[in-house]
Amino acid sequence: MLKSVSIIIPNYNGKHLLEKYLPSVFIAAKNANTLFEVIVIDDGSKDDSIAYIKAHYSNVKLLINDKNQGFSFTCNQGIREAQYELILLLNSDVKLTPDYFEHQWKYFTKPDTFGVMARIMSIDEKKIEDAARLLYYSGCRIKANKFYYSENQTDDAVYTAYLSGANALVDAKKLKELGGFDEIFSPFSSEDFDLSLRAWQVGWKCYYEHQSVCYHHVSGSTKTQIKSDFIKKIYYRNRFFLQRIQLQGLRLTLLPLHLLFAEIIPKVLTGKFWIIDAYKQYLASFTLINNSRDKLTNLKMKNNSSIGITEVMEIINQSISGKKIKRL
Repeated sequence: MLKSVSIIIPNYNGKHLLEKYLPSVFIAAKNANTLFEVIVIDDGSKDDSIAYIKAHYSNVKLLINDKNQGFSFTCNQGIREAQYELILLLNSDVKLTPDYFEHQWKYFTKPDTFGVMARIMSIDEKKIEDAARLLYYSGCRIKANKFYYSENQTDDAVYTAYLSGANALVDAKKLKELGGFDEIFSPFSSEDFDLSLRAWQVGWKCYYEHQSVCYHHVSGSTKTQIKSDFIKKIYYRNRFFLQRIQLQGLRLTLLPLHLLFAEIIPKVLTGKFWIIDAYKQYLASFTLINNSRDKLTNLKMKNNSSIGITEVMEIINQSISGKKIKRL
């Protein structure tokens, strides 16, 4: 059941995080008793991250961006470089438990598995930050912010709407067939949601494993190093991208009205003028958005899949019907 693993860690000014959490990655990987490699991609850091890796981890494959390119671009470099059967997408601010991989191998005996994510806990081990996610529509939006997990610890079929980009073990061949993360979402936000929705629609499944655990360093990610208004602008722009790429039918037709009356006007009236820049960037990106839609259509045709977002929702909802689940 064991699979070889390429562990991909994007880094931006994260020397302090690498010092704290990279040792846990090697402990977990060595305990897995399988072939592994660790790939760190430095995304234009200004701190001593590169020097630290070179001095303390000669066994790390280090890739270096000459300037900051963003999460999707940086991870995709590592994905292209990865040589093993599975890829663990891992943030530098995540600590793995020593037995992290133990409960995840079983998913990759299924031919249609795309990937699995572990339970993400706060670093103080008191709070679940991320678990399985339900998928649903809210007007003209696709959302997945309702968390749950199965109270039956032996249940190996807990689906999740998407795998967190901070902690996801995925089939390398399938990930590369999808083209990795869509770089339209650079520098950050929504790329993991989009990736998982594409995987589902191609006919592959995303799982959540509650017995596999990792810990997240609160406020340790790249986003906290950037001004708040900039984060909001990118967050909403990418949210608009996601809906435009993934929606079909009437909801896609009504999306412009939804954005105008439910997103743009209310925020402008409350002085949140950064939303105008987000909307302008969205409107200027229609060619890229259409390219992303076309790629998804072609992938579905290649894999003889007719699954859409509504069908993915039905698959997840049916899987929990009659089961004892815990909602967060």
